Amino acid sequence: MTRILVVDDEPQILRALRINLIARNYEVAVAADGGAALRQAADWHPDLVVLDLGLPDLDGVDVIHGLRGWTSIPIVVLSGRAGNQDKVDALDAGADDYVTKPFGIDELLARIRAVSRRTSAQEAKPASITIGDHVVDLTSKTVSGGARLTPTEWHILEILLHNPGKLVSQRQLLTEVWGVKYVKETHYLRQYMAQLRRKLERDAGHPVHLITEPGMGYRFKA
Repeated sequence: MTRILVVDDEPQILRALRINLIARNYEVAVAADGGAALRQAADWHPDLVVLDLGLPDLDGVDVIHGLRGWTSIPIVVLSGRAGNQDKVDALDAGADDYVTKPFGIDELLARIRAVSRRTSAQEAKPASITIGDHVVDLTSKTVSGGARLTPTEWHILEILLHNPGKLVSQRQLLTEVWGVKYVKETHYLRQYMAQLRRKLERDAGHPVHLITEPGMGYRFKA
């Protein structure tokens, strides 16, 4: 049974999420502040954390840093902070996804399932992935149908494919592909993502696999 730690300082949200998650056969623990969350995570070892950013003792981003110091378990942020910078800060700290309050329980449950699948997919690390009409072979670095990718296109694509379903921030992509001096060069990403879509998507103007999350980053959907 998947174990989920829910961290929020609003009792009604903790209660609602606990009831809904237990009803769907998750094992649930709750924490009302950042310190309790870190202690509970260390003692209980959950499989996934749902985390509010606005906690009474620690900022949620600090909790993410604390968790990422020793674990790579999925973290889904649930927050009333709707600004792009808050989302970017949380993702850069190591969160896997971000849901803004007020939220629908079905959306949150879908995000939880998605990041859980991504974790399983990362563990399995498939050798080939289908995008549109093409099969991308990550072992031989080839694409069916004669499509040819540049080394930079391969680097970007591999990062996205190794994180299926996860929102990968612009900062992470720019840092991993070009280096920390290029974290503001977002036009690089726009250009290369456009090229990848032209080569791999069935309709580059309406991509279904290589998705842009405006102002935040990119996501690969299988």
